[in-house]
Parts: sequence; structure tokens; C-alpha cells
Amino acid sequence: MTASPLVTFGIPILALAALAAIAFAIHRHAPPERRRGSTVGFVAAMGAWLAVTGALASTGFYAVEGATPPRAVLLMVPTIGLAVALALSSIGRQLAERAPLAVLVGIHAFRFPLELVMHQAAREGTMPAQMTFTGANFDIVTGASAIVVALLVARGRAPRWLVIAWAVLGSALLVAIGAIAVASLPMFSAWGTEPERVNTWVMQFPFVWLPAGLVASALFGHVVLWRRIIRDGARSRSGSSSLARALAGPARR
Repeated sequence: MTASPLVTFGIPILALAALAAIAFAIHRHAPPERRRGSTVGFVAAMGAWLAVTGALASTGFYAVEGATPPRAVLLMVPTIGLAVALALSSIGRQLAERAPLAVLVGIHAFRFPLELVMHQAAREGTMPAQMTFTGANFDIVTGASAIVVALLVARGRAPRWLVIAWAVLGSALLVAIGAIAVASLPMFSAWGTEPERVNTWVMQFPFVWLPAGLVASALFGHVVLWRRIIRDGARSRSGSSSLARALAGPARR
């Protein structure tokens, strides 16, 4: 598979940049006594996964067809599991509780340049067109809007409903492109069996880092953001209840 330098280097560079941005956020906002351990833990886990997937993809492991279980499953399931596990761990909790909300939204800005690189890959015939914004994937909206919403949040001009609406949109679009990618695998070929319509490119290095690094980063970011939204909602309800009790107390007396 031949791809331009923009695509060949763009995918791994964006994957490393997205993970580096998350690692920096973890390091900056973790409690001082846990800063080193949390940062090293995240970097070690994701770095090891990138190394493993890169090595396996380089040997053609993921590209083998007819294997049981399908090799794509051995890529997708661990990627999802690792991202969710990290987001639900103490690392994700610290980030959800201590990082500014603008940071948790702004992290997703990498999805904008990613979609531009993917569009170029489709133009070159490297990846299926249905996986880009000229086809059925509109995740570019998430990346572009993340920049705007993050700026509004940072300036205190974003109401809570806007952040929730953005989180719902971004989560839905992430699920949608995941479904499109899976449906485009050789075992399903939902958009046809022509080589340009079948999703085999992510089984090769360095493109394997799109799911292993970039999808994992987006999923991690959304789970952490939802932890923050749910926590803030619970605190708001608790504060309202406390205020109501305080106001009702003197009346009863």
C-alpha cells in the first residue's frame, strides 16, 4: 500500500501528539504526590500498546484473513478495553476532578487535523472513502467544535447544556465512525468488496496507530469528560438540596 508522506507520517505523529497532550494534562493536574506515578502509568500503558500493535502490524499479523477470532477483534477489543480502563482508573479520576473543563474538551481538537489526513488518504486510495467526511464520517465536526467550545468554556461563556450537548455529539460521532470502520472490514464489506471500499489499511503499520492511538485517545477523553459532567451534576444537585434545607430550617423554627 502506497501513501504520501502526509498520510504515512501524519497518522503516527497525530497519535503521538494526542497521547502526549493527554499525558501532559495528567502530569499538570494530578495531585503532586501522584503526579509522577500517574503520568508514568499512562505513558507506559499506552506506549506499550503502541509498541505491540506496531510490531504485530509490521509482521502482517492483523492482515491475516480467515483467522479465528478475526485479527481485527484482537486489535479493536484491547484498544477499547485499555482506553476505558485507564479512563475509569485513578488516573482518569484525577484528570476528571482536577483538570479545567476547557482542557477536557480541548483535548479532542486533534480530531480535526486527523480527519483532514484521513480525507487525503481516501483521495490517494489508501483508505475507504466512506470513512471520511466525504462519505459517512462526520467526526470532523467534533474536532472543529472542540476548539470553539473549549474557548467558550475557558472564558466562562459556555452554559452546562452546551458542554453536555457537545459531549453527546462527540460521543455519538465516535461510535458512528467506529461502526463504519467495523462494517467496512473484509468480514462485512458493507460498502462493497472492491479493494478501495474495504477497510484493510488500519491493519498495517503505521496506520494501525489510528485505532490503537487516536481512537483510544478519543475514547479515553470522552469517558473522562463524562466522569466530570456526572460529578459536576451530582455536586450541583447536592448543593441545591443543602441550600433548600438551609432556607427551610429557619421557617420551621
